[in-house]
Amino acid sequence: MTDSPEPPASQGYVNAHTHLYSGLAPFGMPELDPPPKSFLEILERRWWKLDRALDHDILRAAARYYVAEALLAGTTGLIDHHESPDAIEGSLDVLADACQELGMRAVLCYGATERNGGRDEARAGLEECRRFIVTNERPLVRGVVGLHAPFTVSDDTLREAGALARELDTVVHLHVAEDVIDVDDARRRGHDGVLARLLTCDALPPGSILAHGVHLTPDEVSECAARDLWLVQNPRSNLANAVGYPRALSRSSKVALGTDGFPADMIDEAEMLILQSAAHGEPPRSSAARLAAGHDLFAELIPDASLTTEVTLGHVRVDGRDIVADNRLLTGDPEVLCEEAREVAAALWD
Repeated sequence: MTDSPEPPASQGYVNAHTHLYSGLAPFGMPELDPPPKSFLEILERRWWKLDRALDHDILRAAARYYVAEALLAGTTGLIDHHESPDAIEGSLDVLADACQELGMRAVLCYGATERNGGRDEARAGLEECRRFIVTNERPLVRGVVGLHAPFTVSDDTLREAGALARELDTVVHLHVAEDVIDVDDARRRGHDGVLARLLTCDALPPGSILAHGVHLTPDEVSECAARDLWLVQNPRSNLANAVGYPRALSRSSKVALGTDGFPADMIDEAEMLILQSAAHGEPPRSSAARLAAGHDLFAELIPDASLTTEVTLGHVRVDGRDIVADNRLLTGDPEVLCEEAREVAAALWD
């Protein structure tokens, strides 16, 4: 175990689970009044309202700002999970263009859900995944199949997502057991837990990505490892949302580190991991192991060896292209990107 994050890796960092549309959050997102009393209230009153308000212009500004900040922090790979229920078709192209333009390697998906428009909404989300995976030709970007979370979809949608991923020879990326609401929902549907429901519906091809896993049991985490499923811990988000601490994740070596929409500064995330593990009476988690696991996961999703990255002090090079030099972004003007995000955010909050 280590009690501090490793210095920047020569290939940079991988953020194994994030939301590019959260790029506008630093620009004055209003506080909820009264404060939410549960995780579901946080979703319903903040994030689900926000994602329904997204259009392609808002999304573009959010993504470009988030990606620029990530690159300046030495992060060279993002695994994104996206939702914009009123702007589904083409949304992954908007994200992909931002990543390709600025020089970020990325794995994208649309998180299909039924929470707004039922099964038709879920089908549209899965179709966006299919469309993007089949048509995308950007060398830095790949697509996978996405689901929001099991408690927002039916068994039919779970089955369709798993079948689509197998048809396209890819994996599924979804939130799992972030809050106990996901576990309770699976039990109401007659399953022992959320993992049992997902496996019964054949929704998880090997290599699939389960974000959070806060309320998975040790046996469930061990089963995830046995089935070659990845888990992604998100310490800052879990603390902010007061959903608990994922103690059982120690039962698997296939656990990477994500930010769940927080800025992609992976040193900040690793330091929070150290603090949270100590606060819950465990030896400090090996932040270096979590960061290294992100690279292993990313290599499975983008196995193209030509997509090399080199990161030294103040310098980032991706696929043979200089992206950051002397701590300056070369592929875009950070001041312009920041101002675009600020203007769009003000309109979004209104």
